[in-house]
Amino acid sequence: MISSNDFRTGTTIELDGQVWRVVEFLHVKPGKGSAFVRTKLKGVQSGNVVEKTFRAGETMPQAQLEKSTLQHTYMEGDDYVFMDMASYEETRLTAKQIGDGRKYLKEGMEVSVVSWNGKPLEVELPNSVVLEVTQTDPGVKGDTATGGTKPAIVETGAQVMVPLFITIGEKIKVDTRTDSYLGRES
Repeated sequence: MISSNDFRTGTTIELDGQVWRVVEFLHVKPGKGSAFVRTKLKGVQSGNVVEKTFRAGETMPQAQLEKSTLQHTYMEGDDYVFMDMASYEETRLTAKQIGDGRKYLKEGMEVSVVSWNGKPLEVELPNSVVLEVTQTDPGVKGDTATGGTKPAIVETGAQVMVPLFITIGEKIKVDTRTDSYLGRES
């Protein structure tokens, strides 16, 4: 059990049979009446955001999430197949369970899968990945690092804005959280 006084950004709680993550919280102590905690909660499964107020000191069950490192091995139909490299157990996840991060997912990549009560909730990709540029406009003499950007398609099909000097076949480092170019990779 966790007290509403102990809420922090990222704390997960169980409420109405679902897992919710605290996005924002504010402890309010009015001059008259008892204190309360105003929160903004995001449903881990649904992605819905709701605002909820709790009495100060109110307790609720904390969601016990398990994080395991799995390797993406292949796709079968619309399912992404992951393998636990220690036990060799396979886990199948749908595109909806993986979310927006699937645009950077490639075979052989290790990811963290967050589970609750044995059910996978979400997939956490590494903060940055190295991908090969498969399609972009050709660079022209005089293009510099500060001269601007152009769209490029990487090997997984994602589109990233890159500097003008990047060419097809180069490996680039991409931030998966912000979809931004971080630099060349040798």
